[in-house]
Amino acid sequence: MTLSAEERNAIVSTRLEKSKQALIEAKGTIEMGYWNTASNRLYYACYNAVSALLIKNGHTAQSHKGVAILFSLNYIKTNILPQEFGRTYSKLFLLRQTGDYDDWNIITEEDVTTMLEPAEKFIQAIEVLLNQK
Repeated sequence: MTLSAEERNAIVSTRLEKSKQALIEAKGTIEMGYWNTASNRLYYACYNAVSALLIKNGHTAQSHKGVAILFSLNYIKTNILPQEFGRTYSKLFLLRQTGDYDDWNIITEEDVTTMLEPAEKFIQAIEVLLNQK
């Protein structure tokens, strides 16, 4: 599907707004002690930011794994973003998978709270890239 510049910009803007909203939701659920939900919202905050970045630059993915691969290939391996952001994204993906699908492992307060600041930095860095021409 070919998007006009206007359509592309609208989708990027929407995804970035969804990213920011998910981060607010993560903080709220952290305050309430809902660790599975918080891990989910932290992941989706970063996922939506990455998705916006990929869309802005004409990349499309069909799955969460595809988004992760394109992000790594185009932004981490090229050193546009530091390696730590690749690790942050991977950790959040695994944390969300555990919280959403793993019946045997429990998400803890420490699991989630140690990822809040890295997720915030991740989103800020992507927003900087999104605001570049």
